[in-house]
Amino acid sequence: MPETQRVLEPPALVPRSGAWRPVAAAMFVCGWGGNQFTPLLLMYRRLGGYSALSVDAFLGAYVIGLVPGLLLAGPVSDRRGRRPVLVAGTVASAVASLVLGFGASGAWAIYAGRLITGVAVGIAMSVGSSWVKELSTGADSGLAARRAALCQTAGFALGAGVAGALAQWGPWPMVTPYVVHLLIAAAVPAVLLRVPETRAAGTTVPGRGLLSGLADDLRVPRSARRRFRLVVLPMAPWVFGGAGLAYAVMPQLVQTRVGHWGLAYATALTVLTLGTGAAVQPVAKRLQRTAGPGQGRASVVAMAVMLLGAVLCAVNAALGSPWLAAVAAVALGAAYGIAVVSGLLEIQRMAGAEDLAGLTGLYYALAYSGFLLPTVLATLSHWLSYPVMLSAVALVALCCLALVVRGTRAEVPTGPVRR
Repeated sequence: MPETQRVLEPPALVPRSGAWRPVAAAMFVCGWGGNQFTPLLLMYRRLGGYSALSVDAFLGAYVIGLVPGLLLAGPVSDRRGRRPVLVAGTVASAVASLVLGFGASGAWAIYAGRLITGVAVGIAMSVGSSWVKELSTGADSGLAARRAALCQTAGFALGAGVAGALAQWGPWPMVTPYVVHLLIAAAVPAVLLRVPETRAAGTTVPGRGLLSGLADDLRVPRSARRRFRLVVLPMAPWVFGGAGLAYAVMPQLVQTRVGHWGLAYATALTVLTLGTGAAVQPVAKRLQRTAGPGQGRASVVAMAVMLLGAVLCAVNAALGSPWLAAVAAVALGAAYGIAVVSGLLEIQRMAGAEDLAGLTGLYYALAYSGFLLPTVLATLSHWLSYPVMLSAVALVALCCLALVVRGTRAEVPTGPVRR
């Protein structure tokens, strides 16, 4: 909708230097809660007696919670303010650990906890990323995007590392990891209450309902739609699709080679993937700058490295080597780190102030759709072998790379022209 159709009050406070840090802490905490479960998949199979399909379905419940968190929280915060929405998301992250650690035994508690976790991470990624950008006074959009992505990735990595170590060597492996997250999450909501609000409550156009207004916030500007279809759309699902291959699929394929160290190995693979992703994120901005304004070289490099990682996974599905799985995790982690930042940069160029969080949520929803890949593969494994399926995945990655190369030639939008 045209910018003249919505009246917004000015922000109540001017952001101060460093005001983004508490928001980054909230993203870190929610990321910790979101990924602490991943290395525990083998634990739930061994101690809980769940099948491979069941534990992959737990990941699916997480994605189901993510979708409303990503798609609704951003537009709501565009209209009602960042602070109340992100506070609610951080509280939800703590509640999820409470349910997972102390809920009644049975799959329902795991499904419920993972669903709530998904909502919390969705809020943190869409609202937190936008709030960090708005609070990063004096910083370019590339730095703001890296701050948001790095804090979230650090939470993903440390959450997985600490939870996996506690489950392998600590007491009460199904409880202790969640207690640690609960403790670090407890203080964050109070700190967020002191952060300056950057989006005051707005008024909508008379005669337009809330849902139709939210739908408007999720629409890609017309001037950017071709580039969105050819660059963002084919790349985004690989952000977490590739990560899922590295730390959800590979550990299960090599578990017979690592024996009783399976949980520790899965944890190490998760930390290796996300640690690599965090380390290479500054490369995305430099690639973008080297290529010139908006040329999209970072997106092409991300998909090329993603293709390499997918090929390594397909080869290792036949070999079952823990070492080759680690090499694949490094490649997929590097691709993840470049892709998540380059995607955010694309979205920030396309969005206006009124729909930044909405389009950021849309981007992350597309990115997290790839996290369903391990569940799809586990379902199809009744009929197809993993070497065959992962070879097909690599072929799809090649097709997506071709689309991104073509899409980088599309004109870069200079401003958010709505319809």
